[in-house]
Amino acid sequence: MSLLQIRNLRVEFDTAAGPFRALDGVDYTVEAGEVLAIVGESGSGKSVAMLAMMGLLPDSATVTADEMSFEGVDLRSLSTAQRRKVIGKDISMIFQEPIASLNPCFTVGFQLLETLKAHTDLNRRQRRDRVIELLTAVGIPEPERRVNAFPHQMSGGQCQRVMIAIATACHPKLLIADEPTTALDVTIQKQILDLLTGLQRDHGMGLIMITHDMGVVAETADRVVVQYQGKQMETADVLTLFEAPEHPYTRALLSALPENATGDRLPTVSDYTEAFASEQTEART
Repeated sequence: MSLLQIRNLRVEFDTAAGPFRALDGVDYTVEAGEVLAIVGESGSGKSVAMLAMMGLLPDSATVTADEMSFEGVDLRSLSTAQRRKVIGKDISMIFQEPIASLNPCFTVGFQLLETLKAHTDLNRRQRRDRVIELLTAVGIPEPERRVNAFPHQMSGGQCQRVMIAIATACHPKLLIADEPTTALDVTIQKQILDLLTGLQRDHGMGLIMITHDMGVVAETADRVVVQYQGKQMETADVLTLFEAPEHPYTRALLSALPENATGDRLPTVSDYTEAFASEQTEART
């Protein structure tokens, strides 16, 4: 039994201009201990898919799926209270822009304590000890002092580490990392990726890595889902994807990597428009 199974997921938003379909029939499978990368440019529906699975989309969204199960439990059948017991404990997510995700009015220690209070039976002293343990585990220096710091008193990399601590506080079975290295310098990016993959291996978690960075995909993923304009272009294990990509859009993404440049300029997706259009025409006939 797969840890997460989603089939034919569709998401449509009501807008002033009419219905807008953000996702059109995508599938995801994640096994325990596996790293699945969801890759594609901004607007391809990567984050929307995960928010839909977690029940975090606004009321203007209509979500349908043939299957949406976690450890064999149908997530669509859960009440709001039942879903809250799963989200944040068994399924956890690191959102984009850590400084924006943390509440500026509360210390990072308080925000960690909130998660532990909601999902564990630890007493006050045990929760405090667990907070220090978590901050230490994610590499925050002087955790006993930093527990009383506000988000604006910490760097972007430290805030991202706090978000990872919050997300892993209850040893989730599935962790979703949404663009976890955005706006961080290269050195910090490497540290954050090593931290995430280390935690994933140590605890045997399933990990979904949402990114548009093919370098991150190559370094972390076991399997890859490639999305474009709300549709799934290709799914493959990471070695197959890099060595023998089948879809023109996937080939365009890989060709845009600096190390794959063969001319005076980097190729763009538009350079593959003819092949991409031909592929779509064949799919419809």
